[in-house]
Amino acid sequence: MQGQSDHCATPPGASRRGRTPALRLSPLRWLGVASGPAAALAIALIPSGLHAIPGYGHRPAYAAAVAAWMALWWLFEVLPIAYTACLPLVLFPLLGVFGRGPAGDAARAVAPFLDAYIFLFLGGMAIGAAMEQWSLHRRVALHIMRAIGTDPKRLLLGMLVATSGISLWISNTATAVMMVPIGLALLAQLESAAGGRRLSHFGTAIMLGVAYASNVGGIGTKIGTGVNSIFCGFLADKLHRDIGFLEYMTLALPFVVLFVPLLWLALWRVGKRDRLGAGHARDVLDLELAAMGPMGRGEKKVAVVFAAASALWILGDPLRAVLAPPLQAALQGLGAALGSGSAADFRVQGKHYEAGVALLAAFSLLALRALSFASVRRMPWGTLVLLGGSFAMAAGIEGGGLSAWMTAKLAVVAEAPLLAQLGLASGATVALSALASNTATVNVALNVLPRDLGVLFAATIAASCDFMLPTGTPPNAIVFGSGYVRLPVMIKTGFVLNVAAAVLITAYVYGYARHLFGS
Repeated sequence: MQGQSDHCATPPGASRRGRTPALRLSPLRWLGVASGPAAALAIALIPSGLHAIPGYGHRPAYAAAVAAWMALWWLFEVLPIAYTACLPLVLFPLLGVFGRGPAGDAARAVAPFLDAYIFLFLGGMAIGAAMEQWSLHRRVALHIMRAIGTDPKRLLLGMLVATSGISLWISNTATAVMMVPIGLALLAQLESAAGGRRLSHFGTAIMLGVAYASNVGGIGTKIGTGVNSIFCGFLADKLHRDIGFLEYMTLALPFVVLFVPLLWLALWRVGKRDRLGAGHARDVLDLELAAMGPMGRGEKKVAVVFAAASALWILGDPLRAVLAPPLQAALQGLGAALGSGSAADFRVQGKHYEAGVALLAAFSLLALRALSFASVRRMPWGTLVLLGGSFAMAAGIEGGGLSAWMTAKLAVVAEAPLLAQLGLASGATVALSALASNTATVNVALNVLPRDLGVLFAATIAASCDFMLPTGTPPNAIVFGSGYVRLPVMIKTGFVLNVAAAVLITAYVYGYARHLFGS
């Protein structure tokens, strides 16, 4: 489960010792600070077509101003991106973006922060935190690598499969932090077997494999990364298309299965230059597993809760068909008794069921003492704020009338052949993700691209496919600090994989995923 929101942990200028020194910002950072409000003022005050949309008044311009401010501050990382996500809470009511008066606009701005997908992601984070607390994910990774094989070629594949498999369920950063020490231990053993020779090429392949597989693995499940939750929430709110947990895995997991072998081929071209023999990697894996000992009670509890939650998510459609009618009837009865139309009009959707399962799993872990409050405090809570801000920005674009204007302006793109739209969405999003966090990238992409399900899905996958720069994702930065990864090699290998990702995403969505969407 990828956590791009942890790019920035403290506000710029904050002292490590608690003091606040004079604010010292680089010219580029000053440009970023000024660009957001400057762009917002220009869009809000300069006459344009945004001020002349019938029935909306100045609201589309104000929605565009807030969206531009947020996008620029996200791209320049002026503040921790969760802080920037809170701008709609202040600016939407102040500017009257929704046209419901101060109280109505404030309520509408707050509502996205309470969306069911927020609670689904919260439950997923709790499961991931419990797995980390008891090192269940580490045990699973070691067994996967041991099963695939320990000669160098298979060892690299095992590292990719294990890392991407773990990243389906916990953050990409946590996955990389866990897998880097395993990779370094394996490299030390192989270098010892090679007479102390430094395996710079194979070491690069292993470390880059950890970073790349951490990023790609999160694509495969609905809770794998915040990007996926933003996409599903956007579709549910704006296009009234609810995607279930199993449906999303059916859409996205095959891409992970297809792309991991491409990672393996690209990285083995780098790693094989060291001309390794068999080594003693299996001994390292056996020692690591022996050091962990047998599964303890905590690990077993987490495994049972995780398995139960996964089964309930996968079986969501038939179970929801059974559970939704009585719950719907109860809510309608409650609404009639209280005279509340909102309760009576509430409809149980897939996201509500999945969020309920996630919260049930989280509370079960706490009740079973398989999740400590210390682990809960360490969870990336800013990610939830980021998701809420993403949904709020999309709500403002829709409610302020900006989406209608954008649809008209993008008609030329929307009329292009679908294959061209997919290629443009994939290529542009992969390129933008090299410069900005994947959550910032997908927020921009979903709100400017044509509202075709396939095109939006292509952009969502592409946002997780940056392989060129250490600044692209936290895992890229983590492995860059291992001492094995040189920047020229990362850029060269990453560029090839970025291009391969854009091409594969285009072909994958055109030939497979769009048919599942029915488009």
